[in-house]
Amino acid sequence: MNKISIRFFDDKEVRAVWDDESSKWWFSVVDIVGVLSQSADSRNYWYVLKNRLKKAGSEVLTNCKGFKLMAPDGKRRKTDCLTNDGVIMLAKEFPGKKANRFIEWFAYSDETIDGKSKAKAYALFNSSLLGTIEVGTVKGLQQIHGYLFGGLYDFAGQIRTLNIAKGDFRFAMAQFLPETLRTIEQMPEGSFDEIIDKYVEVNVAHPFMEGNGRSARIWLDLILKKSLKLCVDWSLIDKKDYLAAMEKSVASSTQIKTLIQAALTDKINDRDVFMKGVDYSYYYEQEDDITGDDE
Repeated sequence: MNKISIRFFDDKEVRAVWDDESSKWWFSVVDIVGVLSQSADSRNYWYVLKNRLKKAGSEVLTNCKGFKLMAPDGKRRKTDCLTNDGVIMLAKEFPGKKANRFIEWFAYSDETIDGKSKAKAYALFNSSLLGTIEVGTVKGLQQIHGYLFGGLYDFAGQIRTLNIAKGDFRFAMAQFLPETLRTIEQMPEGSFDEIIDKYVEVNVAHPFMEGNGRSARIWLDLILKKSLKLCVDWSLIDKKDYLAAMEKSVASSTQIKTLIQAALTDKINDRDVFMKGVDYSYYYEQEDDITGDDE
């Protein structure tokens, strides 16, 4: 089965598939057209644009190739796809600031720390490391963080010794963090409620200088798999809903429990569920764009 990936631009999905034969990622043209045209019917928009490009002898279509990608209804359908170079050429057919911003995002997104870390997260599915991570322990969380961010941050896998805050909220004080983490580690994992309570406490502790959410969501899934034979299909949880629920979880975990419980699946060994989980987990951490969509 081909590896799949979802990138996000202005909160819209851009699907991709890895092709072993060409050793390249191929990106859904319909998704890119939908992002850049803002058309309500991106498939028809692409049909018209494709015919125009064909008549003009455009190089965009030279390497256009069809791959089966997952549609919103859960079925795989053949979709026109382009490689990196083709995507950039296609984007240039859409003049304006948004197209320029898309090209900049697309060209550099895989070279950022998040992009490189995300590639490591994908590799976890087939990695022997996944089966050696301690489940539900602080050491296990450190193993995940060290793997995701090793070589990218000099503090990868290390418990922070400095205080950190987000907005007006201060996470656990560094001087008390070792004791706090020992207490969290001993929390029970026998039921769904207990597991989410433990996850919430890890978030409040925020043991690392950066990369806490991405590490903790993998950590949570491993606990759910071991204890309940379930995992989270993160693609079913809206970003804004998730962030709002996690913010409220400091006082009450009810909302985040409701969101996660509705997204549980027994497909614990499914590649698509794992890969989409990585995509959405990193998407949650992606800063919202505030530059606007002016043409």
